[in-house]
Amino acid sequence: MSFKKRYAVKYYYIGSKKYRGSQRQAGILTIEEVILKTLLKKGYITSSLDSKLEFASRTDKHVSARGACFAFSSEKNLHLMEINSALPRDIGAWCFAEVHNGFSPRHDAVQRHYRYIIHNTQDNIAQINIDLLKKALKKLEGTHDFRNFCKSEAELKDLKTKRTIDLASIQCKDDFLVFDFKSKGFLRQQVRRMTKKVIEVGIGAINLEEFLNLFDSSKNITYQPADPKGLVLWDVNYGEKIRFQIDQKSLVRMNSYFECKKNLYQLKCELFSILQENDAGQ
Repeated sequence: MSFKKRYAVKYYYIGSKKYRGSQRQAGILTIEEVILKTLLKKGYITSSLDSKLEFASRTDKHVSARGACFAFSSEKNLHLMEINSALPRDIGAWCFAEVHNGFSPRHDAVQRHYRYIIHNTQDNIAQINIDLLKKALKKLEGTHDFRNFCKSEAELKDLKTKRTIDLASIQCKDDFLVFDFKSKGFLRQQVRRMTKKVIEVGIGAINLEEFLNLFDSSKNITYQPADPKGLVLWDVNYGEKIRFQIDQKSLVRMNSYFECKKNLYQLKCELFSILQENDAGQ
């Protein structure tokens, strides 16, 4: 008699407009829905319930991921390229680990790592004060009530909004600013809202005192978060107890897709640069 093994799988996805976020929703195309249908098609599971299919994190529309994670139980030995063969190129599994039957990719995570990327010539970002921005980022670290840094919802009064930020940092890479945020767990839109406000500090739209007022949970401060297209779920960490194995063919698939897209957009960027030249017909 065969028995089920439980697997944790790391995967990437690109938050293109055809997906309505990652979480499954009836009648709507999402990242989770694509993965569920693929596992069913390839015979790894018979239903999401019987296989205890679970995802580590949920992301909004246009948000991408490199190291997201899901887990499922199956009688079939796992071959990532078999799964990848039925996935669209903008979604792909690239490493896995065999885990204990009670493993939860959501609750057993010890840390989640998000990155937010923004072009530093966007609007007035080029005039940003990096030192002041770093001061604001440092204030985010530690345990705080992030009620004013998350999406306002009807059930917010019952939501536990205290979180501990392990890291909030920035690096300048070529023409881009890259923010890194690490925590065991984030509230909905928290990373995008933290990014929005530290940028406002950096460009002088608000001062540091106004920024610190956001930690006052007795106040209700509303504003739009940063654009979701710049957000990446970079990794979900499970500590030393779980050792993920990289599948080399799947890694090549992932990197070749990224390289192809990078070249395509570099070509498009150069195309539009040329179109801006004013010597047509001369």
